[in-house]
Amino acid sequence: MEPSKITDGAKTAVEDEVLGSDDAEITPDNKKKIYRGMLFVLIGGASWGAFGTAAKYLLDTYHVDPMWLIDIRELCACWLFLGTAFAFDRKNLMTVIRQPKELAKIFVVSLFAILFSQVAYIYAVNATNSGTATIMQSLGMLGVLAFVCVVGRRWPRRREILGIVLALIGTYLLVTGGNPGKLNLPTAGIFWGVMCAFAQAALSILPKPLMEKWGSFTVNGLAFLFSGMLIAVFYQPWNHMPQLDAFGVLLVVIGVFVGTFLAYGLYLQGVKDAGSLRAVLLGTVEPLMATITTVLVLGTTFSIADLIGFALILAMVVLTA
Repeated sequence: MEPSKITDGAKTAVEDEVLGSDDAEITPDNKKKIYRGMLFVLIGGASWGAFGTAAKYLLDTYHVDPMWLIDIRELCACWLFLGTAFAFDRKNLMTVIRQPKELAKIFVVSLFAILFSQVAYIYAVNATNSGTATIMQSLGMLGVLAFVCVVGRRWPRRREILGIVLALIGTYLLVTGGNPGKLNLPTAGIFWGVMCAFAQAALSILPKPLMEKWGSFTVNGLAFLFSGMLIAVFYQPWNHMPQLDAFGVLLVVIGVFVGTFLAYGLYLQGVKDAGSLRAVLLGTVEPLMATITTVLVLGTTFSIADLIGFALILAMVVLTA
């Protein structure tokens, strides 16, 4: 075999190790599993997108403190993950909690993936809207691409370079509305949008080895628990209780169950069943759902430049995948 082919094979193996290889063609044997995974990805992505709109309503209408919403969401959702792990993957859960080194690794994930992504997303929604925050979050694919290229010791491919160019143009349109002398987004929105992108990249990379070893429900449950407890120690959410009526409480419940447990659980199971490439492509339903619900529920309007920017960033996701 030629040396170049050996190198290419090694790079492919490295990329598969980082992000997971894609499933093969759909056959009668795997058709049901792949279709189920695709459905899970669609529901999980749509759940995350819809949660952003619910969060925006809570932040604007009920004046909920973003950190309170983050902490309550994590402290409640962690028990749903841990309960599911205890019911269906008890061996891994009982094993990992007896291993301090593995718990330390999960704690690192809880800080630099779970906590980072939760804080960045909620504050980006608070500064802009769920559609814009979710689109900016999609830019995290560029961080994943950079990581894969560094680890795989290769340059970006032509379609990936095209995706980067489209992402930069799309981001420019979102930030300026096409007018370089004017900011279309507030400074805080730009900052937290960029943080969303970094957080999404971290969320796509850091937890993967642990989830493959211990299962997604076990790792998510413990990571959400660690993150939620850490926030509670410093923030003390019981001292920042918002005034919520029945509808406000319902939105919080939806945020915990639909926007966190179902969104994370179904999406990750969908990645496992359908493959990473199909998951990334179908996951574009997330910003689409966030944008639609923002318009229909909150009456938010987007300019032509915004919509073109959205389309270019989504095109980047497809090309990069």
